[in-house]
Amino acid sequence: MPDDTITIADGRARCLWAAREPETTYHDTEWGFPIAGDTALFERVCLEGFQSGLSWRTILTKRENFRAAFAGFDIEQVARFADTDVTRLLADAGIVRHRGKIEASINNARRAVELIDEHGSLESYFWGYAPAGEHVPGSMTTSPESVALSKDLKKRGWRFVGPTTMFALMQATGMVNDHAYGCVIRADVDAALRAAYPQRL
Repeated sequence: MPDDTITIADGRARCLWAAREPETTYHDTEWGFPIAGDTALFERVCLEGFQSGLSWRTILTKRENFRAAFAGFDIEQVARFADTDVTRLLADAGIVRHRGKIEASINNARRAVELIDEHGSLESYFWGYAPAGEHVPGSMTTSPESVALSKDLKKRGWRFVGPTTMFALMQATGMVNDHAYGCVIRADVDAALRAAYPQRL
């Protein structure tokens, strides 16, 4: 199986999509590493939803604007957003001005409050769908687990949480280590995952 890596100026091999900034830094420091806290996880859910149909570069370059516009992705605050906030966000050129995605993020914050009340945290709920064992990198864009997660979230009223989007969330947050076998960061991600979730590996 060919190794999907590229060697850039620093002489280190990385996943093909991480050949330039801001993707390189995101790839090296965030993508695939486990994250802590419901705010960080909620942010990733929102950003993956906004990314649907767009390039990840678009989202990365607007990320700080998203954080400012969505109250740092504080779940309780976003859950209280009203129609005036939707109007404000639609006028904000610093983010992706898509009414459906904006309204979905607000709706999902409200659903997240309910889910936290039931499960104690978003982390415990989402990681309950993380597959055990090693995943062959680059081999799929959905998985049985992402399909099941998407189905359950939709039953709970979440939006923009399709199976592909949820698999991208799993890749981004370490539920799946999708770094190429020859990628210099893969071993770092494995070590971080073993430390945080030894039962998953």
